[in-house]
Amino acid sequence: MEDAQIVALYWQRDESAIRETEHKYDQYLLKVARNILADLEDSRESVNDTYLAAWNSMPPQKPNVLSAYLAKLTRRISIDLFRYRTRQKRQGSEYALSLSELEDCLSGGNSTEEQVDAKLLAEAIAAYLRTLPETSRRAFVGRYYFLDPLKEVAAYCGISESNAKSLLYRIRLGLKDHLTQEGYL
Repeated sequence: MEDAQIVALYWQRDESAIRETEHKYDQYLLKVARNILADLEDSRESVNDTYLAAWNSMPPQKPNVLSAYLAKLTRRISIDLFRYRTRQKRQGSEYALSLSELEDCLSGGNSTEEQVDAKLLAEAIAAYLRTLPETSRRAFVGRYYFLDPLKEVAAYCGISESNAKSLLYRIRLGLKDHLTQEGYL
């Protein structure tokens, strides 16, 4: 079934929208959740919560790209669940690892001023990414948005793992320089 038809089912409040969404996107959303949570049960819970969030948000939302909309919901829900489950302990996951890689470039965003500047920071990062070659952009987005393991990033960029690691390191250095010039560090 096409995405527009699935969105139309949500707008009609037809429960088959959830079945169609699950049929088409379950594995994709489960991968997004597992990259963050590193646990199958928690990932399954996050994906189920995504279906509920999609049900509750459409209408009024009418996403043009359903896969991206659902991935964004899954990512947000999974990160919230990760934070909730790991308040007392730290657990290894692609989310924790990718955040530790970026901590030299970005601060935690705890102050009010940092929260207000979050949109401007996102625009500065997007501007930097637009200056990069496509392979570098794909590697960065794959690693730090979709939280793909380094091995997968290397595979879809067509480079070795060590080259992917070096590429991401150079991108982070460039991002740090760019953000410094923009006044963020």
